[in-house]
Amino acid sequence: MNARTLVKKIVPKGLFPAIEPYGHLAEAVAFNTLNGFPARGMKVIGVTGTNGKTTTSFMIHRMLHEAGYKVGLMSTVGYGVGAEIIPQVHHMTNVSTPELMQRLKWMRSQGVEWLVLETTSHALAQHRVWGVPYSVAVLTNLTHEHLGYHRTFERYRAAKRQMFKIANRNKKGLRTGVINAEDPSAQLFASDIKNVVLYGVKQGDIRATNVELTPSGVKYKVTVGDDHYNIATQLPGSFNVDNSLAALCVGRAVGLSVGQIEQGIAALEGVEGRMTRVDEGQDFDVIVDYAHSPDSFEKLFKDLKPVVKGKLIVLFGSLGGGDKGKRPQQGRLAGEYADEVIVCEEDDRQEDPQVIAEDIAVGVESAGKIRDKDLFLVHDRTEAINFAIKRARTGDTVLLLGKGHEKTIEHADGEHPWDEIGTAHTAVKNR
Repeated sequence: MNARTLVKKIVPKGLFPAIEPYGHLAEAVAFNTLNGFPARGMKVIGVTGTNGKTTTSFMIHRMLHEAGYKVGLMSTVGYGVGAEIIPQVHHMTNVSTPELMQRLKWMRSQGVEWLVLETTSHALAQHRVWGVPYSVAVLTNLTHEHLGYHRTFERYRAAKRQMFKIANRNKKGLRTGVINAEDPSAQLFASDIKNVVLYGVKQGDIRATNVELTPSGVKYKVTVGDDHYNIATQLPGSFNVDNSLAALCVGRAVGLSVGQIEQGIAALEGVEGRMTRVDEGQDFDVIVDYAHSPDSFEKLFKDLKPVVKGKLIVLFGSLGGGDKGKRPQQGRLAGEYADEVIVCEEDDRQEDPQVIAEDIAVGVESAGKIRDKDLFLVHDRTEAINFAIKRARTGDTVLLLGKGHEKTIEHADGEHPWDEIGTAHTAVKNR
C-alpha cells in the first residue's frame, strides 16, 4: 500500500484533498500516523544552516549528555542515543520519512528526552520532518548552497525558515530561536518565532570576547548578566567560535548551569571528517574536512593559510547534478588561497566528470593558477589523494575537502564504498 492510499484511509474525510497534491506531505502524515507520531513527548532541538550544522549538533548533544540527560542525535555524520553513535551511511542528513519514523520510534523506546535533529532545507521543503515538535530552532548561517534544488536563494531561505515557524507553533515547547546575529538573514528568522536569542562576535545578545585561536582549539569569554563563561573547545577554527556560541545559547535556553555548559562544550573531542588530522608521523600535515560550499571554503582557508609553514595543497571536487553556480566560486577561492590545487571527483553521479572539473578549473585559473604547474585535474579521487600526498614536502599542509565522513562515493553506476580518512592514511604510509 503506497502513502497516497494510506493517507486516504487515515486522514479525516474532507482534509485529504488539501493534502493529496503534495506527495511528500501525504507520506509524512501517513507514516507519522501509522507509527503513532513517534517524536511526540521528545523535546526537539533543530539545527539548520549552510555550514556548521553537524558540529553544532554534536556540541549540543554532548553538552546535554554530559549534563545527565537522555539525549538522542540525528546528524549528517551519525545518529544514536547518548555515547553510542551509529555512522550515517546515506548521503543525506535527514533520511526518508519511513526510515526517520523508525529511528524516532527506536529513540522513544530508549527513553530519549531531548533530541538534537540536524535539519536540512531539503527535509523541510519535502515535509520529511512534518510532525516533529521542534522546541528550539538554531540557525548557524545562510550562504550560497543547494540552488540546484531550490533554484533561488529566496526559496532556499524560505525552506529553512519553516523550522522556526514549526517551533513557534509548538505551544508546549520553548518556542525559542537561536540565531547568528551576523548573518544577513538574521532578522527574517527572528520574525518567525516568539523568543529570540542572537549570538555573535561583533553583534548579538550573547557575544564572544577575548577570542584565542590555537591549532588545538578556541578559547573565549562570554558575560551575560551575572553569568560568566570561560569557553574552551578542542575544535580549531574561528567558525567553531560561532558553533560553540550557538551551543552555549541552547544550553542557557534549556536551563543548564554555567559549569554544565562549559564542561559539555569542552568534552567534545572532535567530529569525524571535520578538521580531522591524518597522522602517520610524517613531517607535513594532512587534514580531512567536509567543507564543500564557497562560504565554508573561505572561512577554512582564512583560518588555515596564516598557520601553514610551507605550501597549502588543496584537493576537492563538486557534486554532480548539484549547484553548478558554486563550482567556479570554489575554484576561485582555492586558487586565491592555495599554492597548489588538485581538482578531482566528489560524487559525479550522472554528470560528465570532465564538465564538473572544467567548471571548477575556470575559477581556479581566474585566480592565476596554471594547469600542470599549480593546477592539476586528476579525476580518480584515490589517485588524486596519492598525487597530493606525494607532492607534499616538510612543513606543507594537504587539505582534502568535500567528502569528510562519507562512507560511499557516487559514480554513474551507483554508490561505491569510500573512506576518505582511511585512504589518506594509506597514501601517507605508501609515500
